[in-house]
Amino acid sequence: MLANEKLLDFKNLIKDFSRDEIIWTNGYLAGILVNNQENKLPEVAKINLVKPTIIYGTETGNAKKLATQLQSIFKKNKVQSKVVDAFQYPLEKIEKEEFIIFIISTQGDGDLPQNAQKFYDNLSNLNSNLASTKYAVLGLGDTSYPFFCKSGEEIDELFHRLGANRAISLVKTDIDYQPIADEWFAQILNLVQNSGQSVLSSETKISAVSYKKNYEGIVKHKVILNDKGSNKETYHIEIALDEQVDYEPGDALGIYPKNNPIETSKIAHFFDAESRYKELELKNIRALSKKSIEAFAQLFKIEIKEEKVDLIDVLNRYELQNITVNFDAVLALLHSVAPRLYSISSSTEAHENEIHLTVSLDTFEIEEQQKTGLCSQFLADFEVNHSIEFYIHKNKNFKLPTDDEAIIMIGPGTGIAPFRSFLAHRDATGSEGKNWLFFGEQHFVSDFYYQTEIQEWLSTGVLQKLDTAFSRDQKEKIYVQNRVKEQAKEIFEWIDNGAYLYVCGQKNGMSTDVENTLVEIIATEKDVDTETAKNYLEKLEEEGRYQKDVY
Repeated sequence: MLANEKLLDFKNLIKDFSRDEIIWTNGYLAGILVNNQENKLPEVAKINLVKPTIIYGTETGNAKKLATQLQSIFKKNKVQSKVVDAFQYPLEKIEKEEFIIFIISTQGDGDLPQNAQKFYDNLSNLNSNLASTKYAVLGLGDTSYPFFCKSGEEIDELFHRLGANRAISLVKTDIDYQPIADEWFAQILNLVQNSGQSVLSSETKISAVSYKKNYEGIVKHKVILNDKGSNKETYHIEIALDEQVDYEPGDALGIYPKNNPIETSKIAHFFDAESRYKELELKNIRALSKKSIEAFAQLFKIEIKEEKVDLIDVLNRYELQNITVNFDAVLALLHSVAPRLYSISSSTEAHENEIHLTVSLDTFEIEEQQKTGLCSQFLADFEVNHSIEFYIHKNKNFKLPTDDEAIIMIGPGTGIAPFRSFLAHRDATGSEGKNWLFFGEQHFVSDFYYQTEIQEWLSTGVLQKLDTAFSRDQKEKIYVQNRVKEQAKEIFEWIDNGAYLYVCGQKNGMSTDVENTLVEIIATEKDVDTETAKNYLEKLEEEGRYQKDVY
C-alpha cells in the first residue's frame, strides 16, 4: 500500500495516460515484481520474444475490434504481430506458429461464427502436431444465453487436443467485455515482453462478471407506425417503469419471448402430453440449430434434411407415427429460449420513467409457409397494461460523444431507434453538437417513422440536416447508401472536422453497402486508393468515431 503522498504522486503521473499506456505500465510493473520475487512465483508457460499471430472469429465485429486493439498495443511496445481473419488463415502454416492468440465470439446455440467454422472443421480434420505452439484464447459471450462462450471453449479444447500449450487459461467475457479484455491484454503483453515470467500462473483465470438485473414494467402504449397500404408492420411500444432503470442512448432492451400456446399445445399433443404444454413456453422450439437438428434426428431415427427448421415442422413433415418417444426425452433436447435485443428508442432525459422500443414484425416464408419472428410476434401480440420482464443490455460500443461533437447517423427502417434516443437526449440536454440523420424505408406516405418528431427537431435546430430514401416511391430504387453518396463532399468535410459516424440496421446488405460507399467517398475525397481508404475508416473505428449496431 502506498503512503498518501506517494499515491498522490502516482495519480498525478498517470492521470493523462491513455488506456494503452496504462496497460503497458501494468505489464512493466508486473515485470519488476517478477524480478524481485521470481523464486516465490508459480511456474508459468514460457514464451520467448516472438511474433504473435492474432486470429479472430466474429459475427458482429467485436472480436475483430479487440484483435486490432491488441495489435496496436503490440506495435506501441515494439512487438511485431499480425492479425488474421479465421476464414483467411492458411492452415498449412499453423505448425510453424510459436504463439497463437485467438479471440472469438459465440453465436446462437453455441455455434461458432461463420468465418471461424471452416477454420475449426479443417483444423479438426488435420493431423497437426502443435507441440511447439503456445496459445491463448479470449471468448466473447453473453451470460443470458445457455451456451456462454461455447466457441471459445471449443477452440481452446481443439488447440489443447492437438498438443499446443496454453500460455494463459481460457478467459470468458460477458457483454461488458472491454475491462476484462484490457486485463487480458496486459497479461499477454507481459508474457511476450518478459519471456513468460508473468505474475500469473498458467492456471490463473479472469472471471467474467455479469451486471444484468431483471426489471418489470407495464406496456402502457403500443401503436403501429405504418399507415394504410404499407408492406410493413412496425410497432412503437412504451413501457412504464415503477423503479429507476439505468440506461443510456445506444443501449438495448433484452427480452425473453414466450412461445405461442397454440404451437406448444400441438407439440405436447403429438407426444400425448397435452397438459404439459406450458413446459415448452420458454424452450427453443423455433429455428433449431444444427446441433439440435442432429440430436432430434438421432432421437426420432430419421434424416432431417433442413439446416434450420422448427420442431413443429419436423413433427408434421416426417413419418414419426411408428416411433415411440416420450415427452421428457424431447424436453431434454430443447434449450432455453435465448433473449432478443432491441435498441432503445427513448432517452431518460426526455422520457422520464419510460422505455420505448421500435419493433418491426419479422415475416418470412419457408417451404411456401408464412412465418413470423418469435420475439417480434410476441411483442406484436402483447397486451397493453400487462407486465413485461426485461433487462438492460449495455452497449459501450455505440455511445454518443461529448455534447459539442458533431454526429452523422445512418439508420434505415428500425435502425432509426437508437437515433431517436440520440436526438431526444441531445434536445433535452441542450447539446451543441451538430446532428445529421439519414433515414430510409419503402414509402414516404406510409413508412416515415417518427416523422412529426423529426420535422420538429429540424425546425428547432436540433437536427441540422436530414436526408431520406424511400426506395419504392420511384421506378429506380433509392437506398440510404445512395443518399450518402450524393452528399459525399459534405460528409467527408464533417468527418474531416471530427464528426462521429453511426450506422444502425440490417448487417447483410445495408451495413455492407453503406460501408463500401464510405470507403469510396474517402478514397475520392482524399485522392487515395481503396486499401488506404479502408485503413482510414478502420482508424476511425479504433478511435470510436465510426460505430455500428447491426444485426
